Amino acid sequence: MEWRERVAVERRRAFRDEEYWGRPIAGWGAPDPAILIVGLAPAAHGGNRTGRIFTGDRSGDWLFASLYRVGLAVQPESVRAGDGQRLLHTRMVATVRCAPPDNKPLPSERDACRPWLAREFAFTRPKVVVVLGGFAWQALWPVLAEAGLAVPRPRPKFTHGAEARVGGMLVLGCYHPSQQNTFTGRVSETMLDEVFTRAKEAAKL
Repeated sequence: MEWRERVAVERRRAFRDEEYWGRPIAGWGAPDPAILIVGLAPAAHGGNRTGRIFTGDRSGDWLFASLYRVGLAVQPESVRAGDGQRLLHTRMVATVRCAPPDNKPLPSERDACRPWLAREFAFTRPKVVVVLGGFAWQALWPVLAEAGLAVPRPRPKFTHGAEARVGGMLVLGCYHPSQQNTFTGRVSETMLDEVFTRAKEAAKL
């Protein structure tokens, strides 16, 4: 909490004239989604600035472009809340609702935010969940168990393209489109498109 608020006051030079959100980030997108995307946490100068996860940061640039290409977003980018971006049959939520230092949330932050993730899931009950990164993958399973779903034992291992069935719902693993992954080629546009195409097909959209 202290970090997100300090960043909102100090600000990055490129955004020094903007009003930062600087508060916890709620999920956004379709109210009754077929697909739920579970991310990591708001970026300090992305979601923490704009008030909307993945909006206004480099990870979001990759993510929205992919969603647009496969027909799950109406625009290929999103730079601020109210910019006309709209998700189709899809909703996004962060595992940790406040921007952490260095984009590295602690397990204690994940556990503290679990009730909000559980509530998002309870409200939406999607057909498909796309999980971005191993941290979010680990955070999801207790939420599904608390919702009364039969979680596989042992828990499925995270990898890009991993699939697990939980009741009638499909859980898909996807490498996070962070700069660390996109700059090194660990994740590509094609890899993202394949995961979201699979999600769309499984949701019968």
